[in-house]
Amino acid sequence: MPVVTSDPVKETVQRAVHGGAVGPEVSQVTEPFSAEKATRPRPPVSGRALEAAQKALALSEPDVVRVLVRFLRDEIGRVGFRRAIVGLSGGVDSSVTAFLTAQALGPDNVLGVRMPYRLSSPDSLAHAELVAQELGIRLLTVPITDQVDAYFRQFPDASRERRANKMARERMSILYDLSMAHGALVVGTSNKTELLLGYGTIYGDLACAVNPLADLYKTQVWRVARHLGVPDVIVNKPPTADLWVGQTDEGELGFTYHDADHALVLLIDKRWSLDHAVTHGVRRDFAQRLLELVRRSQYKRTLPVFAKVSWRTIGRDFRYSRDWGT
Repeated sequence: MPVVTSDPVKETVQRAVHGGAVGPEVSQVTEPFSAEKATRPRPPVSGRALEAAQKALALSEPDVVRVLVRFLRDEIGRVGFRRAIVGLSGGVDSSVTAFLTAQALGPDNVLGVRMPYRLSSPDSLAHAELVAQELGIRLLTVPITDQVDAYFRQFPDASRERRANKMARERMSILYDLSMAHGALVVGTSNKTELLLGYGTIYGDLACAVNPLADLYKTQVWRVARHLGVPDVIVNKPPTADLWVGQTDEGELGFTYHDADHALVLLIDKRWSLDHAVTHGVRRDFAQRLLELVRRSQYKRTLPVFAKVSWRTIGRDFRYSRDWGT
């Protein structure tokens, strides 16, 4: 029987991210009837559910940063690398990743890469440069307009979503080529909200060697960003993947990150059932929509499905941790 020992890093993470979280045993709130309230649209998350979600999302920013910096330093070094590459979009997620990676490896060992398309917002370019200057990391600009437009000349009727996916994969292709050229690992920038909802392109922005943000909800990333000193102009702007002119994440999703995080942290982290969540203040249609997005995007969060024809199949019977043997 294996010996179970305590893991101080894991314990710190649990204290930092889940400290003070409220379990599902909260009681239902009853409020006096109000005709004015009856005609007002019900918010996606309210009442006891909102209170429980806010407590569950609470974190100690210094502890989280300490854990993530150590995580990056250990995981990158464990596989024999000392340098890292971060795709800088000018948004808060890639900015936080760059700040953490620079702390973990030193700014001289981090390469930031801007990969603009001809319709990219000038603000995105300016904000990426601002981050690089703030951290003192190297910044490389590799436009993707020529190759993307050359490809779609064969498919002029392609939808904007198809074009956006192609751009995401083109950018990741560039990062992995530069990874080879510079002997540096690609560090991911997708947060937990995006990963759970499948809001990302498989083998595009979701690809990476290591990801420090994958267990932080978007609203938690904003808090960590403020703690790290990410410029306010980046933290406070509407989240956008800059996929097309005027595109915003929340506009495309159809709900806010705040509402999504409040529901997801209860349904996923706290393991509330749908009925329990609805009883305590999560709107049923909203919870059902989120759960369906999580279910349908599971394939993006796992290895490809391998057919089994041998005694030991990779991912099924042949299963070892990423740092096996190191």
